[in-house]
Amino acid sequence: MKKSSLADWTGYIIFRLAGPIFRVMPLFVSFFLGRAIGELFYCFDAKHRAVAYANLKTAFGDRLSPRQLKQLAKDFYRNFGQSLIEILLIPRVNKQYIAKYVTCEGRQHIEEGFQKGKGVILLGAHGGSWEISNVVCTNLGFPLFLLIREQKLLRLNRLLNAYRSQKGAKLVQRKNQTRQLIQILKNNQAIGMTVDQGGSSGVPVRFFGRDASMASGAVRLALKYDAAIIPGFYVRLRGPYMKIIFVPPFKLIKTGNSEEDVRRNLEGLMQIFQDYISRYPEQYLWFYKIWKYSQERNILILSDGKAGHLSQAQATAAIAQRHFKDRGINSQSEIIEVKFKNRLSSQALTFSACLAGKYHCQGCLWCLKKFLTADTYQALTRKKYDLIISCGSGLAAVNFILSKENLAKSVVLMRPSVFSMQRFDLVIIPRHDQPARQCLPAGRQGLASFSQSHRPVFKKNTVLIEGALNLIDEDLLKEEAALLKSLAKIDKDLVLGMLIGGDNKDFRLSRDSLREVISQVKAFLEKNDALILVTTSRRTPKEAEELVRAEFSDYPRCRFLVIANEKNLPFAVGGILGASRLVITSPESISMISEAVASRRYVLTFAAAGVGAKHKRFLASLIERKNIYISEAANLGRVLEELWEKKPEIQPLSDNLTVSEALKRIL
Repeated sequence: MKKSSLADWTGYIIFRLAGPIFRVMPLFVSFFLGRAIGELFYCFDAKHRAVAYANLKTAFGDRLSPRQLKQLAKDFYRNFGQSLIEILLIPRVNKQYIAKYVTCEGRQHIEEGFQKGKGVILLGAHGGSWEISNVVCTNLGFPLFLLIREQKLLRLNRLLNAYRSQKGAKLVQRKNQTRQLIQILKNNQAIGMTVDQGGSSGVPVRFFGRDASMASGAVRLALKYDAAIIPGFYVRLRGPYMKIIFVPPFKLIKTGNSEEDVRRNLEGLMQIFQDYISRYPEQYLWFYKIWKYSQERNILILSDGKAGHLSQAQATAAIAQRHFKDRGINSQSEIIEVKFKNRLSSQALTFSACLAGKYHCQGCLWCLKKFLTADTYQALTRKKYDLIISCGSGLAAVNFILSKENLAKSVVLMRPSVFSMQRFDLVIIPRHDQPARQCLPAGRQGLASFSQSHRPVFKKNTVLIEGALNLIDEDLLKEEAALLKSLAKIDKDLVLGMLIGGDNKDFRLSRDSLREVISQVKAFLEKNDALILVTTSRRTPKEAEELVRAEFSDYPRCRFLVIANEKNLPFAVGGILGASRLVITSPESISMISEAVASRRYVLTFAAAGVGAKHKRFLASLIERKNIYISEAANLGRVLEELWEKKPEIQPLSDNLTVSEALKRIL
């Protein structure tokens, strides 16, 4: 037996057996049990509870705390439990029940709608006691036809329709019944319709500040046949006591542009319902995917304050945004720097997150509040995100917790600390971050010997890349090269770029080695009548900066020089790469070399002592693939000459394509 069939039979039997019992109970007992049933659903229906919480965060995240949102989700489930009981009570509803428990506000607006003689559309949303309200509306003294959708659980669907029909509701199936609806309006009768579940065929309109798909059938009928639309909202006051609120007939906008008229009128109607939902948020049906077909996505980029990590996360976000754009979706990215209260807080947060389950974080977030600064916590929790990207193992815990809080896709770059990689939607790991099976010999031969056999295999949610992701592409190179050329006179065909990094925990940029590199480069420039463009980095030591300034500041072939610690022009690296034919880099920066390779120029890295094991693996992989060339400082000029003379085919990295394909699978 299929799962859906089993659920159908089980639900049908429970409803048939429970219905008579609840109908003979005192109402206060029935609704007390309904609230209890709702709480049980809240405890055990983890999947739908997560959707409800995420939807509530989309709607109210800017004004309610996570704890308040969690309480609101619980209140919603209590109301939902009572709504389930009301379905069982439908056969009990009669004029006496309505007179005692139901208040109708704005009844005169329905009469006003009928006065046009073009039919009335009573338009509702899935809020309050919507099922029992449908039955109440059939007893207001005028013919009412309910437009219904066939449900997946057929036996339960037939039972519900039988309950509706017993109380005078005339049912019209949503599928292929347009002619019948038109005839009802021509007879100046009423149709009950809902507007708030448009699905894949709906029209996107603003709903709590974000596009959501809404059903447009009522608006299209009203526009074409001049029917009156009367919005109504159904509010549970307490237990069985409820109030039906009808507002004046909606004034349709008619400009002659049919699709735009549909959209604008739908947006106006949803604003009416949004106002009521804001007043009674616990009474709206929050656990269906309201914004599933939204044309908007919010991307959160977590930053640990390291420029290289941020650049990689931004590059990943840019790839994701291109995918969204291809699907007609507008995406916005936001960068938030994560600041921990102290050194131990990062480790404590990681330990706490390791203990968290799939649905445990929503509405809790005590660990974020405990271990992050107050400003960081407020920034991270005020908005609903759809995609969360981080780079660096120190941010993996924050990414994990926030992705569960927001029901968002999670992408981490680099090893996610002690976390299992299966806990994230996508893990992007540079190949050089994997431990080699044997120690690499020192020197150039050792680099070249690192081969494919050292590469481990990963699961589907993990991809390996060769370098560091970055934002370098042809458009950026052209744009930033144009900025550079506006400041520098480039009147030679052959231009070299020189990117000088600096010290890190393993590497020290030697003044003597750098002097030899500069000497070799100058000899090549003189021999080939070439120009050079130079930039240092913020990590470049003072003595190296002084050497670079002394060698290039008055050198006529140097047309552009940036000392980053004095004046760091944002377009310097992109401009140099875009304007150069060959690029020379120091060996210690994975990000800098990856950017150079991404520019599709010849990249020559000078060898130096002190490069760490991870960097050796990185360099070895790129050398093997002929993405870069490497040379000792004393041989740099000769290797430059060979490159320029032979002009071998440039081998680009395919990292962006690899990541793009992986992102496409999860977005």
